[in-house]
Amino acid sequence: MLVVGGGNAGCTAAIAAARLGARVRLVERYGFLGGTATAAMVGPWMTYHAGSADEAGRVTGGLAQEFVDRLVEMGGSPGHLPDASDYVPTITPFDPEMHKWLLMAMCEEAGVQLLLHATLLDVLLDGTRLTGVRVQTVSGPRTMMASRVIDCTADALVSHAAGVPCEQGNADGRVQPMTMMFRLSHVDLDVTAAWLRDHPDQIRTSLDPVQFSATTLTAVAGLWDLWRAARAAGEVDIPREIVSFFRGAHPDEVSVNMTRVTGLDPLDADDLTRAEVEGRRQTMALLSFFRTRVPGFAQCRLAATPAQIGVRESRRIVGEYQLTSDDLLQARRFPDAVARSGYPIDIHSPTGEGTRTTRLPKGMTYEIPYRCLVPLRVDGLLVAGRCISVSHEALASTRLTPTIMTLGQAAATAAVQSLAARVEPRAVATDALRASLITQGVDLRRPEPACA
Repeated sequence: MLVVGGGNAGCTAAIAAARLGARVRLVERYGFLGGTATAAMVGPWMTYHAGSADEAGRVTGGLAQEFVDRLVEMGGSPGHLPDASDYVPTITPFDPEMHKWLLMAMCEEAGVQLLLHATLLDVLLDGTRLTGVRVQTVSGPRTMMASRVIDCTADALVSHAAGVPCEQGNADGRVQPMTMMFRLSHVDLDVTAAWLRDHPDQIRTSLDPVQFSATTLTAVAGLWDLWRAARAAGEVDIPREIVSFFRGAHPDEVSVNMTRVTGLDPLDADDLTRAEVEGRRQTMALLSFFRTRVPGFAQCRLAATPAQIGVRESRRIVGEYQLTSDDLLQARRFPDAVARSGYPIDIHSPTGEGTRTTRLPKGMTYEIPYRCLVPLRVDGLLVAGRCISVSHEALASTRLTPTIMTLGQAAATAAVQSLAARVEPRAVATDALRASLITQGVDLRRPEPACA
């Protein structure tokens, strides 16, 4: 079995398949694993819960939860924390450097064969059946044959090359903006908390101001007056309307999610280049803003910037079912569901300021059917990650890391079962698939009443 793309979906797929007895090779273009979580430093992970931050509200288990448990043991994550900004029930900070190693270690434990620094060149087809891929390595092109291929490239690179129909963006073809996350260290959040206690109108939270502390302020969204003053003075020109940062994996560190690069196509090499340059320009402007304007950040340092800008949205496959915003908002259930989530539809404006959030009914979750992982026209192939078969609006929720981890585990389990049954992935018995995922700890509970 071949997994292309070593992000969180790809690593989860590779580890799950190997644990189920398959011989697995994982191909990744970087010299490390983790994809968006490590290469783009997108964090914290949001969210492992829906409705409440306790066990009753948990929606994500399996390998996704194992990653967190092991990072906690390593000192690379404080685990699931209440979201002080009230956007979601919990956030899960993590150390990207420790996550890189954890994924390698878990792949090694499972017997996954890694091939790093390998870029997809082409695919091999026998009629409508995918039989392998060609990649470029430092030692030259290499051809790899496989009985099953799982596309975890985020951009649907394998699927697109194989002739799977794909879509991109909204009705106008516009995608959500790209964002360059970055981490600041040497931050004194006690000072920040003290200032916010005196200015409680400057933060979005349900916490009582007397509760504000370096520990409780796991996420800060607001500081509107500071941001408006900086914009009025010409210090920043970033199309964001709010200051947003999160507690990091370590006490003096925060992760900043504020850059916004609009109007560019992440699948166009020239546009992606422009985005990388603009993202770093905005990062440096924000570093100055935090140092000069935000209490507690006077001595902060730019601890890390990512290897690449974060991409929210690019190409999506057209599969046997396309999940829609209506499916999410109606908390729809499916007989072949392989993952669930309660994350809202979270669309950052493709053209400028503003973020549109549409929430599910409180405490409700939606399900993602297995058919969203099964592409049209091509056999021998499954898809996991943000490029599954969903609408532009639904992608604004399904793209979140805990969900795509679960999708990787589902795709791997289905691939193994299809080989055992000697059927194509689209013919897998989904009752058996769901039963296996539940045995592996994937959370497919249905505690709330069924929707009409």
